[in-house]
Amino acid sequence: MREYAQYCPVALASAVLADRWMPLIVRELILGSRRFNDIDRGLPGISRTLLTQRLQHLERKGVLERVPVARGHEYQLTPAGRDLEGVIMAIGEWAVRWMFTEPEPRDVDPVTLTWWMSRRLDRAELPAERVVIEFDYRGDDPTRIWLLLEREEASVCTTHPGFNSDIIISTRPVDLMRVFSGITTLAQSAADGSIGLAGPPRLLRALPTWFLWSPFAPAVRQRLA
Repeated sequence: MREYAQYCPVALASAVLADRWMPLIVRELILGSRRFNDIDRGLPGISRTLLTQRLQHLERKGVLERVPVARGHEYQLTPAGRDLEGVIMAIGEWAVRWMFTEPEPRDVDPVTLTWWMSRRLDRAELPAERVVIEFDYRGDDPTRIWLLLEREEASVCTTHPGFNSDIIISTRPVDLMRVFSGITTLAQSAADGSIGLAGPPRLLRALPTWFLWSPFAPAVRQRLA
């Protein structure tokens, strides 16, 4: 990784964060990813070799540490790494203020979007029973993805999980991203027909409360106000 040979705090921080993919890797760790495959899943487009190199660099810099667990190891942020949350949030909020645009279909991967949603759950609001949400993604490359919600665990399945779907959400990925990012609400999108919802009324009423949506949604809402 590049070292700048300058006695400057910005240069020191840039040696940690300024290389390609590095801020996004830190974002994934801050949002709760611990396993290599989980981090990789949140970063479509990165090679596994490059991700390994970047994680090793962050470990050398004292941002994360590898902790042995059953069947391998996890990556955990050190105090220095956790302190980067404010930095990453500030970068995202700056982009919302000065570079905000509507999402484009080409920028929204349905698997990644569903994965992000699975990590942004308000577990206190989840129902006691298991709930299966089926995402029927329409568009040029239609696909179905299932999200299994349980109090202790959420799983994203790209093949049928073997359980009946309790809720079916029919939408283009870009329309659901508009909800996730805070541009609009699930209720508004259901009302205008861009998102279709099917399932028991009691679950549909509770559905919006299960998700915390994007951590940058408050900044987006403020930007649009």
